[in-house]
Amino acid sequence: MSEKRTVEVTADDLPLHCPQPSSPLWCQHPRVFLDVLKTGEVKCPYCSTVYVLKGDAPKGHH
Repeated sequence: MSEKRTVEVTADDLPLHCPQPSSPLWCQHPRVFLDVLKTGEVKCPYCSTVYVLKGDAPKGHH
């Protein structure tokens, strides 16, 4: 399966975890929390979905 998924997330989606409730059944796996605030982008170690933060980080986060 070489399909690469990219999902845009906002501060409302934090704390970010994968899989998301809207994820397709084929990419369901144990829930893992991901730190998208560090670089603005993070890849899930299970399914390789890339999450990209859009907009501002919540106040108090860098």
